[in-house]
Amino acid sequence: MKVLVVLCHPEPKSFNAALAARAVETLRAAGHEVRVSDLYAMGFDPVSDRRNFTTVKDPAFFRQQAEEAHASATGGFAPDVAAEQEKLAWCDALILQFPLWWFGLPAVLKGWVDRVLAMGTAYGGGRWYDRGVYAGKRAVCSLTTGGPETLYSPTGLNGAIDTILFPIQHGILRFTGFDVLPPFVAWGAARATDEGRAAYLDAWGGRVEALFTDPPLVWPGLSEYDETFRLKETK
Repeated sequence: MKVLVVLCHPEPKSFNAALAARAVETLRAAGHEVRVSDLYAMGFDPVSDRRNFTTVKDPAFFRQQAEEAHASATGGFAPDVAAEQEKLAWCDALILQFPLWWFGLPAVLKGWVDRVLAMGTAYGGGRWYDRGVYAGKRAVCSLTTGGPETLYSPTGLNGAIDTILFPIQHGILRFTGFDVLPPFVAWGAARATDEGRAAYLDAWGGRVEALFTDPPLVWPGLSEYDETFRLKETK
């Protein structure tokens, strides 16, 4: 199988980089093909505007979705964007490796999402959620946090980690069709002991080995919503 690992961390010796390296090592040892997009090492530009395109639909007023649809129809994406879109089309599974910053994605990874998951290539024309472009592919978030697990529990001060990750797991990955696996979280990684980090790496290696067999998270399908996109009442 083919796996794309997208790593977002400014420090090459970070624990996030170590987690990404363990994923690559584990996958290749199992015979999978792996490609890595190390966004900081690539110098990936996160700013989304006309630099996304080599074509212009409307020179007088910038509407990103309109320009995306036009570029999708005419092959008009900038080379850095097109290269990442090709990787997504190529892969059978996607791993997002990142530190949780301000309850969300780091800016460079959010910019990758903004620029690469474009209308016409990643969604549009009724292709969303379980009818999404990437239906049949798998995705998982592997992340580190600054605080302990208790801080991100349902009764914790920061709120439940599943709630924090909902915009990413459901609003980005599931929206575009991915089957989303439960996240892997290294809690308080910066304060972990060497033994603790080693345990996290081993646990992540086990999760990666099961990338294509673990059951995904379950959300209601499109057929379970009415014409106003609200869940149908059960009788």
